[in-house]
Amino acid sequence: MIFLWIVVAYLALLMGISVYKSFAIRGQDDFMVAGRSVPTYKLVGTLLCTWIGSGSLLAGAGLAARVGLSELWMAAGAWVGIIIVFFLAARVRRIAQYTVPDILELRYNKWARILGTLVIVIAYTTIVGYQFRGGGFVLNLIAGVPEWQGVIITAMFIVLFTAFAGMISIVSVDIINGAIITLAVIIAVPLVYIHLGGGEYIANNLDPSKLTVFGDNNFFWAMGIFFPTFLLLLGESNMYQKFFSAKNEKSAKSAVVWWVSGTIVVETAIATLAILAFSHFNSLPTSSDFFLSVADSEQVILHTARYSTEVGLPLIAGLLLIAASVAIITSTGNSFLMAPSTNITRDIYQRFIKPDASQKQVVMFQRLALILLGIFAYLLLTQFRTILDMAFTAYTMVGAGLTPVLLAAFLWKRVTTAGGVASIATGMGVTITITVINSILSEPFISTSYIVLPAAGASVAVLIIVSLLTRPDPEHKWKKFYTKEASLAEAIREQKK
Repeated sequence: MIFLWIVVAYLALLMGISVYKSFAIRGQDDFMVAGRSVPTYKLVGTLLCTWIGSGSLLAGAGLAARVGLSELWMAAGAWVGIIIVFFLAARVRRIAQYTVPDILELRYNKWARILGTLVIVIAYTTIVGYQFRGGGFVLNLIAGVPEWQGVIITAMFIVLFTAFAGMISIVSVDIINGAIITLAVIIAVPLVYIHLGGGEYIANNLDPSKLTVFGDNNFFWAMGIFFPTFLLLLGESNMYQKFFSAKNEKSAKSAVVWWVSGTIVVETAIATLAILAFSHFNSLPTSSDFFLSVADSEQVILHTARYSTEVGLPLIAGLLLIAASVAIITSTGNSFLMAPSTNITRDIYQRFIKPDASQKQVVMFQRLALILLGIFAYLLLTQFRTILDMAFTAYTMVGAGLTPVLLAAFLWKRVTTAGGVASIATGMGVTITITVINSILSEPFISTSYIVLPAAGASVAVLIIVSLLTRPDPEHKWKKFYTKEASLAEAIREQKK
């Protein structure tokens, strides 16, 4: 029962902060980008919490439990992506927009904005959906709540929390969430390692392949799980929106250095904990209350937290790990719900439906969009077999649909409007087509681990070929992405020409 009270108390704390922060909302800037005043330490916390979600806690941990340290190829995609982002962060902040589709229209045209918005809505609501499922797992494990009821409770909390104060509430609580997540996994790993028997236990009980670079797989498999996270990170709308929230370019760039460090530490610790704990729980007799099957391996971290004393963790460490799990699920759910609601509000409602909307109307519309997207995310849960399938599909949607055109906007002056629009449509189209075919067939047409290869490959090919076959864009279309002097006002004036 104490686990349930810890979860309730922690959620009450988070909701209290959100309600309190809601009184500080004065308009669109506050709700969407936290008034563009987020300092470096808060930016680090919210970037870390956004990335370390159920994809790491459940899908990544489950994969690590099954294949070993080679799972880190999936995590490494993000690490490399973050390092590349270091060189783009200042430029992104300089443009000072609200959303990724804002960038797409500035560099390409309104169709790029619309298609980009569609990509983000589909991908991000899918990601939000498996945060809901993660919450269902937690409540079922600690309180016996039926999983479907736990999913609904989690969905209601995430939607309400985000709707109260938007980005201000997210960056305010994520520094707390980030600290708890980091502390919990760093404490848990050495304690479990020592309790199980240290190096002797690993030598005698672990399959040696679980400690190798590729495990029982090969380089092709490694690239299949590397590129979805790599491409997602580079096109991650939450990341760009939070860079827009930074108080200046220096804060944005400094935050990236700490972000990559924290991500490497936390994701490596989660994978290590999953491998050690699963090797113990899976080796127990199937009649044991603590036995964990391969089919349930995605719940290994939650199982470890709930039955912490079985693997040498004191009760307080188990409670901290449960709190960290809740922090991971809610913080990622909040951020990934915030991004598409901002896109719908900014890129559809404010851009095409009601350009003269007042600040109050914009905020109210976004709160309504949050509720509708929460319902849509819940419905998407029925379309996938596992959280890992949901994660790879969502990652590919962004990685193939957005990342190539975003990088081209900042790095390739020769990219054309036609090439950019065609690339977004191709990446999105290939991903959706393969996903639909897989859902119809009893066996996947292409494993979700490999969807990114044809989808991203087609997107990049179309981007290059169409751009080279069409007339170069005029200088004013790309200049703002390369010069410090290009102000937002100048960019908007040029866009209207």
